[in-house]
Amino acid sequence: MSCFERKNKTVSFTKMSGQGNTFIVINDMFGTGNTYWPDLAALWCRSDEAIGADGLLVLEHSLVADFKMKIFNSDGSEAEMCGNGARCAARFAYEQGIAPPHMTMETMAGPIESFVTDGSVSVKLTDAPLPGDSLSVNVEGRGHLLYSIDSGVPHAVTFKDCVGEMSSQDIVNIGRLIRFHPVFKPAGTNVDFVEVVGPQVIRVRTYERGVESETKACGTGAVAAAIISHLRTHVGTPPIAVQMPGGILTVDFRKNGSLVKDIWLSGEVKSIYSGVL
Repeated sequence: MSCFERKNKTVSFTKMSGQGNTFIVINDMFGTGNTYWPDLAALWCRSDEAIGADGLLVLEHSLVADFKMKIFNSDGSEAEMCGNGARCAARFAYEQGIAPPHMTMETMAGPIESFVTDGSVSVKLTDAPLPGDSLSVNVEGRGHLLYSIDSGVPHAVTFKDCVGEMSSQDIVNIGRLIRFHPVFKPAGTNVDFVEVVGPQVIRVRTYERGVESETKACGTGAVAAAIISHLRTHVGTPPIAVQMPGGILTVDFRKNGSLVKDIWLSGEVKSIYSGVL
């Protein structure tokens, strides 16, 4: 029995999905005083013996927004930001009566604005600095040209042909080596494999830091890939449709000097089921 269970007996949760990116979402607006979220995230996110998810989202009281969102990866590490997590948190907050359809949430990456509609959830991410020059890293004897960008969390974008035909093992093997490459120390990076499909359409697969595997969708990865594709390829102007294994996300933004501003991430969010732990 965990320390949380001994102290508080039970906790209600909802499992949610943003284009296949899954989260355990908990309403802690009244404050349980629990300090074991990292351990519980690692326990509950295991698919073999527990609920199974890519991360744990905890909604808490905020003095500057409708609520504060804490994000814990499936390995227990805390993340600054998660695009699909923010979209799931927004839908959950609206359905729980925590926030109105147009809301603001507090995150470690800054305040995040969101709109909830019947068909989708949109979140406005914090401004991103324009990326610098590309860099080449050597992985297993092969050079990979990477573009680094912080879309709330660090991402390294690399363009590949036939991304959809890459095996899951290739995504994991190459992604892990890039994620832990010395050039990205000490924090490491998420890794996005990108293919330009056509005008305003890209295909993306992401190796997520903290999950340490490929996920079916990654919101900040979709944003990073869309921005880099716009800047470095002929994909065209935003909005850009991002095809991921779990579904399609839409990314809109504009350049303003040295920043990328008005970054909006939109897509479907589903509540899978609710329960009590």
